[in-house]
Amino acid sequence: MGTAEPQVASTQAQAPTIDGFQLVIDALKLNGIDTIYGLPGIPITDLTRRAQADGLRVLSFRHEQNAGYAASIAGFLTQKPGICLTVSAPGFLNGLNSLAHATVNCFPMILISGSSEREIVDLQQGDYEEMDQLAIARPVAKAAFRVLHAEDIGVGIARAIRAAVSGRPGGVYLDLPAKLFAQSIEAEAGAKSLIRVVDPAPRQIPAPDAVKRALDLLKAAKKPLIILGKGAAYAQADADIRALVEKTGIPYLPMSMAKGLLPDTHELCASAARSFVLPGADVVMLIGARLNWLLSHGKGKTWGGKGHKDWGGQKFIQVDISPQEADSNVRIDAPLVGDIGSCVSALLAGMGPGWAKPPADWLDAVHGKKTANVARMAETLAKNPSPMNFHSALNVVRDIVKANPEAMFVNEGANALDFTRSIVDMYKPRKRIDVGTWGIMGVGMGYCIAAAVESGQEVIAIEGDSAFGFSGMEVETICRYNLPVCIVIMNNNGVYKGTDVNPRGGDVAPTVFVKDARYEKLMEAFGGVGVYAKTPAELRKAMEEAIRSRRPTLINAVIDETAGTESGRITSLNPTAKKK
Repeated sequence: MGTAEPQVASTQAQAPTIDGFQLVIDALKLNGIDTIYGLPGIPITDLTRRAQADGLRVLSFRHEQNAGYAASIAGFLTQKPGICLTVSAPGFLNGLNSLAHATVNCFPMILISGSSEREIVDLQQGDYEEMDQLAIARPVAKAAFRVLHAEDIGVGIARAIRAAVSGRPGGVYLDLPAKLFAQSIEAEAGAKSLIRVVDPAPRQIPAPDAVKRALDLLKAAKKPLIILGKGAAYAQADADIRALVEKTGIPYLPMSMAKGLLPDTHELCASAARSFVLPGADVVMLIGARLNWLLSHGKGKTWGGKGHKDWGGQKFIQVDISPQEADSNVRIDAPLVGDIGSCVSALLAGMGPGWAKPPADWLDAVHGKKTANVARMAETLAKNPSPMNFHSALNVVRDIVKANPEAMFVNEGANALDFTRSIVDMYKPRKRIDVGTWGIMGVGMGYCIAAAVESGQEVIAIEGDSAFGFSGMEVETICRYNLPVCIVIMNNNGVYKGTDVNPRGGDVAPTVFVKDARYEKLMEAFGGVGVYAKTPAELRKAMEEAIRSRRPTLINAVIDETAGTESGRITSLNPTAKKK
């Protein structure tokens, strides 16, 4: 009788595996991304749960568009791509507006959306929320990618990060179909598939001859001007930019989100003499600013020209990371291509000792015009009409910001934007964030949330009553996360003003809202502080208490409903406004 053969195990021990959910989370963490803005739902709900459990901060909004705006401004503030996570189809479309906004404004952002399966989408078989999201995103994004296999998640996220922050930053779309998350691969292979992006935004050094050309033109100028754009603020080359302004002695004009790169009270700041320096300058250096509609395209009467198409004959130096931006509206005599930090550093190095300041007559003329305009504004701000108008209310805000220069400052609206920009001084870089290139409304509450999360500072938001309506429900989000946000609504009962009348009777005019709306009750409904303010003293007391307490606060600042103007200060863009 023979001996029994030893029994061989029929199965081997299974190697540990990792699924798509975890690979996405690990890839983000590997690249230093610690915050996600979004809204849970099919098919990404479990991703939000697991990301939070794994140490990422996941902030859930009431609407994807607001989450996207938060992600976009987070990118501007941190130089890392802000992440917005949405569900498929309708949620993706809600996030698309903010993706386009990020691309136009050069904010690094990644919109990550779940999607339906490719096989069903391509055959149009009617899957749940079926939509070819990648094709839709491409026209409004800097780049767009789709990941179909778990082993490619690392590559997809690495490519999205590099695309978002390299060169001219922008919005990137990353499409993750639902079945990707459930895919599993061996854990060891998964770990090896992830990529830590090395030097995603490498320095781009300007050519020496381009630096010399720019300096020669600047040196020969009799009436030079520097214009600082939000690209200069994004660059975080604050010390060198200040050194360039002060070493050259050239007056500078900060665009809205560049305010505070140097204090608005700096002796060389020409904001109060804008209408004088733009047509008067003979050489204009643009640093991170584009000659788009915000600068009248460098043409027309704003620049000393006689008509829409001509310009005043200025010579332009343009510092920009994109060479194709040059000559987009007028001739650029000295394009200086590279990242702003490297370009400004090269200009400083090339100047050498003993750089001559601009002629005294130019500096004196700018100073004189500025002084006269500041005095005229001071007279207006000193008035105390009843009810409040934009000036008397913003005089309070001006004082509060001066006393709290570290606070983040969010601003949107029409008149609420225009008046605030010219009245409220900023003292620190990247503290003022607003509507950007498109001049859109709706960014406010998303910006507030991201500003509070990314900076840890108190946030002051000045909102038009119309602008607040686009994202007002996010006050619940602000209360839920107990963020130190003080919202001031300039309530004049309508768009521009609350006095329009329907000539046919019946419905109110399209620009008119409910009279004496109690917006502060919305904040109270979610546990925050609501204040109804009808005088500057009441407004001041409420804002000071909000700053002190760091509690979510909404102040309904009632102002004269006749105080606004059509289209703010861009009336010419509304074709019918001139006929009124």
